[in-house]
Amino acid sequence: MNDIVFWLILAIPVAGYVTERILDRLNAKMWSVRLPGKLAGVCSEENYMKSQLYDQASKRLAVWSSSFNMAVVLLMIICGGFAFADSFARSISQNNIVCALLFFGIIGFLSDIINIPFSYYDNFVIENRFGFNRMNIKTFIADIFKSWLVAVIIGAPVLGFITWLYYKTGSHFWLLAWGAVVAVSVFINLFYSELIVPLFNRQEPLGEGSLRNKIESFAAKTGFELKNIYVIDGSKRSSKANAYFSGFGPRKRITLFDTLLKDLEEDEIVAVLAHETGHYRKRHVLHSLLMSVITTGVMLFLLSAVIGSPALYMALGSAQPSFQLSLVVFGILYSPLSLVTGLAANYFSRRNEFAADRFAKENFEARALASALKKLSVNNLSNMMPHPAYVFFHYSHPPLLERLEKIES
Repeated sequence: MNDIVFWLILAIPVAGYVTERILDRLNAKMWSVRLPGKLAGVCSEENYMKSQLYDQASKRLAVWSSSFNMAVVLLMIICGGFAFADSFARSISQNNIVCALLFFGIIGFLSDIINIPFSYYDNFVIENRFGFNRMNIKTFIADIFKSWLVAVIIGAPVLGFITWLYYKTGSHFWLLAWGAVVAVSVFINLFYSELIVPLFNRQEPLGEGSLRNKIESFAAKTGFELKNIYVIDGSKRSSKANAYFSGFGPRKRITLFDTLLKDLEEDEIVAVLAHETGHYRKRHVLHSLLMSVITTGVMLFLLSAVIGSPALYMALGSAQPSFQLSLVVFGILYSPLSLVTGLAANYFSRRNEFAADRFAKENFEARALASALKKLSVNNLSNMMPHPAYVFFHYSHPPLLERLEKIES
């Protein structure tokens, strides 16, 4: 049994890596030296070529990054690196909770360290080359330390509590752990904008003026109370534009990137906001949260069924029972099921995007929404001709042409 688990935790990551390379290959076949007829009137030939070069550069970096990380994971499994980290944590403390926190702290820290060069190259070489990067070295380094701070403040207590539950209640820990994870998820969803975002960005309420008047007019027309409209300094890091919806109930908030205000006309901005409002009115935020809750419960239930098996920690070269090593092995074995749930989530997300587009079309203006989507895709150098298989596996939003076809039909 130990040998079977060992070979599985080697084969599953390799299978995932090979699948990604096949998808990249299929996507590359969609590239063209000339502007496809379908994109005539959507973007210029110059912008199309630039988007392909940007996609090629990003994919090339992704291949190097994933290949390096794959090699590290395989070496950690084959050479007993995870078992060594577990032994090191135990040499510092015999407390099970402290050991688990130290173990995942070491693994997470080393993972971040080895990926910093790839992140640096992405921001300061690729994003710089194509005119997107607005970040300086100081902000880059500060973001790393702030991410670690968030992990310590939020991640460590949750992990510590789940570990404590396991040692206290055994295989029945999953129900209480599920409740804890759900509670944290709801809390973060409600207070993300107030607690997490300010660590990284400055937010200000949208000021008085014609844009706010148009937004309030749209809100009144649709009977949707919308008071929390904020502008975030996204230009601090990138010239790419975006907008997002967070929270629910009285804490619902729409956040517009300052780059969005710069790139789009007022009617186009209201159309984007109408789209985001559509997500809320059709309860997509709530549905996504419920789907996440269900998949988390299934994952924890499956974990509780196998977590006590010696085959898990022994597959990583440890003869001593270890909750943290068993979690690592389970995480790898769960990957195929995680892929399936991810594909389902992407499918429903794409469907929700069409529904939100339809809401914006019916309640505001189809032409403004189509124009906004075109500008955002062109300005962000999005891949506008992705392979259908790549879309199926990776896209949470439908490709631009599909959205335009639905909007303009």
